[in-house]
Amino acid sequence: MQVLRLESKRLGDRHRVREAGLPSANGEGSMARRITRREFTMSVGAAGALTAGFAPRAQAADNKTLRFVLKSDLRILDPIWTTTYATRNHGYMIFDTLFALDSKFTPHPQMVGDYSISTDKLTYRFKLRDGLGFHDGKQVRGADCTASVHRWMARDALGQIMAKSIDQMTGGDDKDFTIKLKEPFPLLLPGLAKVSSLVPFIMPERMALTDPHKQVKETIGSGPFKMVSSEFQPGYKYVYVKNTEYVPRKEPPSWASGGKVAKVDRVEWLYIPEHSTTAAALGSGEVDWWEEVPPDLAPVLEANVQVTVEKNDPIGTMGILRFNHLQPPFNNEKLRRAVMSVIDQGEFMRAVAGDPKNWNICPSFFACGTPMSSTAGSEALTSKRDYAKAKKMIAEAGYKGEKIVILDGVDQANFHIFALVAYDVLKKLDLNVELVSNDWSTLVGRRASKKPVDEGGWSIVPTSFAGAEMLDPSANLPLATNGASAWFGWPSDDRIEALRAEWIKSDDPAARKQLAIKIQERAFEVVPYVPLGQWFPVTAYRKNIKGIIIGPAEFMWNIEKF
Repeated sequence: MQVLRLESKRLGDRHRVREAGLPSANGEGSMARRITRREFTMSVGAAGALTAGFAPRAQAADNKTLRFVLKSDLRILDPIWTTTYATRNHGYMIFDTLFALDSKFTPHPQMVGDYSISTDKLTYRFKLRDGLGFHDGKQVRGADCTASVHRWMARDALGQIMAKSIDQMTGGDDKDFTIKLKEPFPLLLPGLAKVSSLVPFIMPERMALTDPHKQVKETIGSGPFKMVSSEFQPGYKYVYVKNTEYVPRKEPPSWASGGKVAKVDRVEWLYIPEHSTTAAALGSGEVDWWEEVPPDLAPVLEANVQVTVEKNDPIGTMGILRFNHLQPPFNNEKLRRAVMSVIDQGEFMRAVAGDPKNWNICPSFFACGTPMSSTAGSEALTSKRDYAKAKKMIAEAGYKGEKIVILDGVDQANFHIFALVAYDVLKKLDLNVELVSNDWSTLVGRRASKKPVDEGGWSIVPTSFAGAEMLDPSANLPLATNGASAWFGWPSDDRIEALRAEWIKSDDPAARKQLAIKIQERAFEVVPYVPLGQWFPVTAYRKNIKGIIIGPAEFMWNIEKF
């Protein structure tokens, strides 16, 4: 592990971005030097050239340790508090769920053994399966389940709507719990089986009773792996070991459902921000799996006969440009529409994904290629881009030169590129725009601020969501427009919320499709965010790794190392 030891020694937690030649992360707005899009592309290309000279070398046999390189650092350990994917994947390592979704989008019992639904569809009774225990040795109880569901509902967009239909949830010290509804809620089981952020993971009651707006600090779950706190190295290394007490289901695994069989004894998550270092380590066998490969490095790794490169999610990823609806100037709908009128999805997708085979133009608020996607209202995003017309719209909106802050996560290649392209677009509109560059964990902290930009707030944050999170109005977190309870940016629109509630309560597929069209048409009017397109990131792993489950999250069970 010579490469990794050198990387760990050389790159301190506070200086990784600076060492990579990118803007400094010391302070909210400080920047050593802003990297341009051209420089960024050239640097990645140079990394590819460096890696091409790396030849695999013999490694000591270690078939029971899986070494996985994260695309972003794991700084938050509470998967209910944040939508960050590293935290979601961490959640799947140590926690379990009551129900789970398979690759056909069908929910299946996971922690639940038996359940029944009353004829009036108002009472759901559940019984946990045998053998479920938390990592601290205590058995999972009904009270743990109801407390965990309560906490999840307070944070999740679908959960918040579901909560309005719940009369009461009861559970005690045994394996039984009950959910009683005020009215039928067709998405109750699919909600409990939600596969991506926010996933309704089950925690011990004492953890689940934590204020949902504060982070849980403990890492006690009932899942197939345990986190090793003594080896916790923020900014570099996170270690998990097999939970030998975990009892997997008998069904074959499919996405988050079925048998979660830990086939390795130890999993090491490594955060290595320099792509050339990671590519070299993967090529030489010092690491086993790289979560997401930059497009420019994919051909280099594909040329290595010991490495497999493939798409890591069949539904792809949806890019978005998120506005802060609370603060000027984007509390003004007209200004949001003006910016959207010049957004060219092709420009963003070419910059982030390169080869057109890896991306699609997708003028939809729902993942393209899935049942609820459509082109309804999309002329606002697909018509001719006219900067002169957009500038006129900005003037009519009454823009007074307010500063616009774009948050730029420099250690997240995709979001960094989005930020650079967005910055160029807004400069062309003669807007007073500033790019504030930081590491992603610092950005996430600032993103939670509702203050004005001069007091540490923000105006725009580029980000993305897995396609599985944008299938429909119930799953699409940034589409929720319920004000203070909405995802960061806090849009508010009663019309979208009423239509979303109607969609969620309907069990008629045709009616749901029409409601999704109405929701999208309204979204193009009020612009909770701008869709930037759909692309398909790739993952890479050594060919002695078998059993990787390709899906909307990184699932570490079922993996063998030969």
